[in-house]
Amino acid sequence: MGQSDDLAKARKDWEDGTLKKMLDRAPERRERFATTSDIPIERCYTPDDLSGEYLADAGFPGEAPFTRGVQPTMYRGRFWTMRQYAGFGTAEESNKRYRYLLDQGQTGLSVAFDLPTQMGRDSDHQLASGEVGRVGVAIDSLADMETLLDQIPLDKVTTSMTINATASILLALYLAVAEKQNIPWSKVGGTIQNDVLKEYMARGTYIYPPAGSMRIITDIFAFCAKEVPTWNTISISGYHIREAGSTAAQEIAFTLSDGIAYVDAAIEAGLDVDKFARRLSFFLNVHNNFFEEVAKFRAARRLWGKIMKNRFGATDPRSMMFRTHAQTAGSSLTAQQIDNNVVRVTLQALAAVLGGTQSLHTNGRDEALALPTEASARLALRTQQVIAHESGAADTIDPLGGSYFIESLTDQLEAKAVEYLDKIDSMGGAVKGIESGYQQREIHNAAYAYQQSVEGDDQIIVGVNEFVQSDEQPPEVLKIDPKLEEQQKAKVAKVRAERNQEAADKALRAVTQAAQDGTNVMPRILDAVRAYGTLGEISDAMREVFGEYHPAITL
Repeated sequence: MGQSDDLAKARKDWEDGTLKKMLDRAPERRERFATTSDIPIERCYTPDDLSGEYLADAGFPGEAPFTRGVQPTMYRGRFWTMRQYAGFGTAEESNKRYRYLLDQGQTGLSVAFDLPTQMGRDSDHQLASGEVGRVGVAIDSLADMETLLDQIPLDKVTTSMTINATASILLALYLAVAEKQNIPWSKVGGTIQNDVLKEYMARGTYIYPPAGSMRIITDIFAFCAKEVPTWNTISISGYHIREAGSTAAQEIAFTLSDGIAYVDAAIEAGLDVDKFARRLSFFLNVHNNFFEEVAKFRAARRLWGKIMKNRFGATDPRSMMFRTHAQTAGSSLTAQQIDNNVVRVTLQALAAVLGGTQSLHTNGRDEALALPTEASARLALRTQQVIAHESGAADTIDPLGGSYFIESLTDQLEAKAVEYLDKIDSMGGAVKGIESGYQQREIHNAAYAYQQSVEGDDQIIVGVNEFVQSDEQPPEVLKIDPKLEEQQKAKVAKVRAERNQEAADKALRAVTQAAQDGTNVMPRILDAVRAYGTLGEISDAMREVFGEYHPAITL
């Protein structure tokens, strides 16, 4: 869509006249403006900055290319799912927080697990010492999951579980609780993150080498396609990639390259793309550069739709939909002047809504210091509710669509992401790139460049390197009682003492056998959790076959 001669003349007249007079009197704040992805931000945008065709590049909501949203009515039909990521201490403590948040109007659960649970270690393992219940809830067995979900109707509440290496076990525990509540799996809805590839590049809570991890993931795909059709079997996560320091363009590219690897693995395992791809979901960060973040959601949706259609031959529109959860950026929060974080979270949440997310978590103002207090979690939830009910942002679909700036940013972010994807493809795919350290190095370099800009005062962080307050009083923060660790250890011992040990041993041996002979591991894991095998024991049963991953590369 090139500009008309009249527009070109008008722009030149403006630049030579009105603009030049102003610049002669007062120069702009800096010589160059750019987004986090180093996309130049022009002084102003006109129709000349739009390069595509409306129907091909924007279209209508609910139809390819999905730039403007994955649903025909978006928030005019119903609001995004409002989740608060929560979990700490024991299952009893976390259950109280979940029921409180649901009473306050939260519409979905989002479970945080402690590091031993994420790493496949029981709370009484020596490597778990000091970490039990610290950054999330400790779940060791079906007894804990029963307590965690007590009085929570699993046929009415969807649950997102931020779990990766042990996702198969946590899913099995969840389904076993549904059985005990007499709820058929067909009525159970939720998501397991289950994205191990990003753990290798950005986060580190992996257990098995990539081949073993991919095997378990494809087993989950196959099992759920048949047995739990409404469950989202993976949430391919850019969130942690961004938290590690990537740019917005890198977040899109590295997330989608992981998605490509999962689809490749599933097809190689014999699965029909249109049978499993409709249950793929994504998880994006929402950072501070407001307009770039809005454009990021739009670019990722459009690019994923193209990949699924053109690369994998998907024919079901649901297989081409980039359905995403979003979370405001924990790494953007500051320990100084924590009330400023309320403003940051509000802007980030609004960007996610304007970008068209399907689900959203808003961080608490005190999360740079500790897990959020109950009051901070409530305020974060209220932030979403104010945006939904008072701002008008949800009353029309893709309200910034058609903005010359937003459309230009969407195009440029997609183009940058494609460059990265082509580079990763040339290496042999995401797994090969990770093994060579490529994605890790790119994230590291982006994080280093950003930190240099902060230390050089090119990037202002309010309350940190500018507008500093020296007499600030420390706020009240949530403290985890260290006695909870001993209580959790006692619960694990009680489970082992009271279970049918012969049945547990038999079920655990069956998990190892399934891992060895290529049988789908999910039915055997379900049998093990029903027999009250612990998370650590089930993880060890698969460690016997797959081993443990130890990265060989250094940055």
